[in-house]
Amino acid sequence: MTRLGDLERAVMDVLWDVVPGTSDGVTVREVADALDGRELAYTTVMTVLDRLAGKGMVQREREGRAWRYRPAASREAHIAQLMLDALDLGGSRDAALVRFARSVTGTEAEVLRAALGSEAGLTGPGSADDGTGLTDRVDGPTGRRPAGEAAER
Repeated sequence: MTRLGDLERAVMDVLWDVVPGTSDGVTVREVADALDGRELAYTTVMTVLDRLAGKGMVQREREGRAWRYRPAASREAHIAQLMLDALDLGGSRDAALVRFARSVTGTEAEVLRAALGSEAGLTGPGSADDGTGLTDRVDGPTGRRPAGEAAER
């Protein structure tokens, strides 16, 4: 998964914060207006959204002459994928996981224990049942989404 640049991240933050309550997605103008404190040209925001669509980060649907955009996956799914990608950078996955587990707070450790101990899998924010309509299904022995498969709606 590609790491996001500052502007891409700001645009994705708008989509992640706005779209779950707006099932139809948002337009370029709505994203531009929501980017508080940034004086960006409409075409700049349009280009960023187009590039994010090309990277598979957003889905878009034609509405008249405009596009409506929505995230392809939840923020939590994106972060989880970044973490999995970091584990693939080399070295011992086990050692990296142990070091990570030792670095989290007590509350975060409890969340991890609950997730690992749950027979039904992860539930709550960022999961398939978090109300966003986005699924975070992963498959296979690595627990990763199959290559090339986007989040389902």
